[in-house]
Amino acid sequence: MSRQHQCTPGKPIRLAEVSTKAKKLHDDRKEAEQEFVKLRDELVELQRKLYAEGKHKLLIVLQAMDAGGKDGTIRHLFRGVNPQGVRVTSFKKPSEDEMAHDYLWRIHRAVPATGMIGIFNRSHYEDVLVVRVENLIPEKAWKLRYEHINHFEKMLSDTGTRILKFYLHISREEQAERFQARLDDPKKNWKFSVDDLEKRKKWDEYMAVYEDAINNCTTSWAPWHVIPSDQKWYRNLAIGRIVVNTLRDLAPEFPKTVIDLGKIRVK
Repeated sequence: MSRQHQCTPGKPIRLAEVSTKAKKLHDDRKEAEQEFVKLRDELVELQRKLYAEGKHKLLIVLQAMDAGGKDGTIRHLFRGVNPQGVRVTSFKKPSEDEMAHDYLWRIHRAVPATGMIGIFNRSHYEDVLVVRVENLIPEKAWKLRYEHINHFEKMLSDTGTRILKFYLHISREEQAERFQARLDDPKKNWKFSVDDLEKRKKWDEYMAVYEDAINNCTTSWAPWHVIPSDQKWYRNLAIGRIVVNTLRDLAPEFPKTVIDLGKIRVK
């Protein structure tokens, strides 16, 4: 399986040193987009087998700054898949009921069952990101959460869930352009929130907590991938390759029938 953009346990990264425009996979956009279409067609077929076989589970975690491309990644990569076999969960501000439980309660309820691909649009990592920047809980509490998360993901891995974690790495300049595009296009106005500008003011703080989350929670069973995402076509191809390679590794197959269907005739 390709290790492109994959972080290594025990080797801390610095996000400031990771390009948001790297071209490790392709220099030619047209060729990249053609390859992506082929990968997506293969993904559709592999997902059909995964769902029919009902043996493996795949969890895809997407984290990014606002306008980082989480929605676009889901929309482009999973176009055409059987919606019965894919579940997207968006984790927003916890509800009153969720706040009454431990912070992983709502996460565990959403992990994929056998045969399913689960996609987290934001995730349990919000509980070591936002809570730190906004000073919502004491330092002692959020520091413990790295260990909690690693144990939680180890349990998922040990019980058959393959985990892919992607941080969509965009520049501050690219975020500004995407925000402005939302403001300039009436059809995209609904995507814009004034709160996004408040978070933007804390860009450096968010970069620091993302870096800590990636470095503390890159493990052999659930490593992070830092994906250069200023170029959407590159982001799609990079993630598409990793997801398809993972499914190839799982090698799902349509289940064999236990009876000879060739002798059956429908009257």
